[in-house]
Amino acid sequence: MTANVNIAIKHTSLLISGALLGLLHAGLANASGYPVTVQSCDRQVTFDHAPKAAVSNDVNLTEMMLALGLQDHMAGFTGVSGWKTLDPTLRNGIGELKELSPKYPSKEVLLGADADFYFAGWNYGMRVGGGVTPDTLAPLGIKVYELTESCIHIMDKPKVSMDDLYIDLLNLGRIFDKEEQAQSLVKGYQEDLTNFQANLTPLKTIPKVFVYDSGEEQPFTSGRYGMPTALIEAAGGKNIVDDVQKSWTQIGWEAVIDRAPEFIIIVNYGDVTAEQKINFLRSNPAFKNIPAVKNNHFVILEYIEATPGPRNINAIKRLAEAFRTAL
Repeated sequence: MTANVNIAIKHTSLLISGALLGLLHAGLANASGYPVTVQSCDRQVTFDHAPKAAVSNDVNLTEMMLALGLQDHMAGFTGVSGWKTLDPTLRNGIGELKELSPKYPSKEVLLGADADFYFAGWNYGMRVGGGVTPDTLAPLGIKVYELTESCIHIMDKPKVSMDDLYIDLLNLGRIFDKEEQAQSLVKGYQEDLTNFQANLTPLKTIPKVFVYDSGEEQPFTSGRYGMPTALIEAAGGKNIVDDVQKSWTQIGWEAVIDRAPEFIIIVNYGDVTAEQKINFLRSNPAFKNIPAVKNNHFVILEYIEATPGPRNINAIKRLAEAFRTAL
């Protein structure tokens, strides 16, 4: 089993999909200027120049923009304070940028900001059939780039991997004429993760992990296409609902009890604190025999760590260390 764990980790750390390699080459090919065309879910979007009044939705997407130094190209951000507290590090990076809407923006909010670009995702600022989508914003002159992890809501895609994050950063680099910065950032993440994994103590067995986002009657969790699955696998574990063909979804508690996770990741955000979620799990007699609950094996990840973004590598490190400290 140890060999299998090591092979899985090595595969995760070295995986660079054909799409990702294509982006690297395409970025170099288009380094001389515009137009550039990027793949956004099932669409191709062409840019004749870098957006000048971009809006990002949610903390993790906003931090991707900040990681590439795109503040001067931004009109503001949306979708943070309505659900989450603005992280101090993120607040410092944002500087003078304003939050245009505490939750998902309307078309009127984006028009009021003279936005020419919206970086969002399905259930990260847009809803299928909602009022703000690539189709509804196109007539207003607002181009949309969709978060790769979220594409599963509208099309088939491969199982989530760290490539989902890398592709988004590389595409943003191309859109905003920051190819070199994006490639350097992605290369740094890849090397950091590979070096970290190479020095990990081998695990005797693969830890079974459950992601608890929220909900008491039915837990909201992350399945095969949600970023936590990629984080768990990169750390050497396995998501117990890896067979659920969703990104973020509700399941029944019976499945959690039956699959007996050895670790529970608590996603921390919103009105219910991580400690309150842990207390709920500890106090319910139905959960007393779940190994993670019985052994107090909880790992708290902030929302910004559990969703695609620059903090994913550190989240993997924390998970990997927790798996090895407890087992």
